[in-house]
Amino acid sequence: MNAAENYIKTRLDQRRQDGGYRSLKPENNLVDFCSNDYLGFARSAVLQHMLAEEIENHPHLNGATGSRLISGNTVYTEDLEQEIADLFGAEAGLLFNSGYDANLGLLSSLPQRGDTIITDELIHASLIDGARLSHANRYTFKHNDLASLETKLQNAKGLIYVVTESIFSMDGDSPKLEAMLALTEKYQANLIVDEAHAVGLYKTGIVSNLGLQDRVFARVITFGKGLGCHGAIVLGTNLLRQYLINYARSFIYTTAAPFHQLATAKSAFRLLQTSDLQIDELNKVIELFKKTIATKSGSEYALIDSDSAIQCILLKNNDKAKATAAHLQAKGFDVRAILSPTVAEGSERIRICLHAYNTADEITLLANQINHLLNE
Repeated sequence: MNAAENYIKTRLDQRRQDGGYRSLKPENNLVDFCSNDYLGFARSAVLQHMLAEEIENHPHLNGATGSRLISGNTVYTEDLEQEIADLFGAEAGLLFNSGYDANLGLLSSLPQRGDTIITDELIHASLIDGARLSHANRYTFKHNDLASLETKLQNAKGLIYVVTESIFSMDGDSPKLEAMLALTEKYQANLIVDEAHAVGLYKTGIVSNLGLQDRVFARVITFGKGLGCHGAIVLGTNLLRQYLINYARSFIYTTAAPFHQLATAKSAFRLLQTSDLQIDELNKVIELFKKTIATKSGSEYALIDSDSAIQCILLKNNDKAKATAAHLQAKGFDVRAILSPTVAEGSERIRICLHAYNTADEITLLANQINHLLNE
């Protein structure tokens, strides 16, 4: 074993010892309470049919053949960008191959040396990585805490960018976006909102739902959660779109998405517009789970306050989280443990993702299993 391999082994051994070792698992036959497929689009026969028609109507190359700045750009791609932008009430949008690419490209290229990025302490890793790649001053504020944010705004320099999520991926809660906008506007800061986990439950996201789209500087909409496919788009002004085309390295230096990915996204967005029934079902599922679960805020094992499809119970250490998830999996429910360092030490949890296709019986059985396990 050479020095590099020894380093790798040591790091992996340390992670096992800490209880945070990760491994890949194939699909299973358990009841799905872990995927981000909130509306069931990833398994939708209707979406499959729409996609088949879209492909049949647009014979195309299998691959994009190059980056969009060389050979990978098409009229179809640009029309899709504008169609999505119009749906969300934005002037323009720029497609990225993934949500990670979108967040990385936006935050690594936009703020410059002397500028300031202020982020919620619980934002996506991709947003953190993008901010790290910029040369801007970086600060975090306490989760959803406007007083903490204002303290950071008072000391900010240069152009200021405040970054948050409309639904947080690991807690499922939301910031008070209207109050946050009022605060950022007071300090002439630009608000960037990642809407990855909001699209679907709130149809076109919380920003649009609140009518704030003309005041938010940029939104990141990803397709791999409620839309059941893959990719992302940054929404904003046409000026922002042109800037990202010229400076976002994760856009410039990568092969464009293949036609199949674009056609799937287009079909998913069109299906979303006729999915009121699925959205209603999802809201009923969320209400039933919260009504049935006995683990309340303030108890030893706290249910995080959330009205979204993401419901989390804090178990406060990796071993307890893993044991609880394993017990529920043995009972037929695909619930996953979220361990440190993915979440902060002491906030380890089980994360329960609810879906429009989860039945009332499944919800009740899961909640009762959790009630028995954690409150016996």
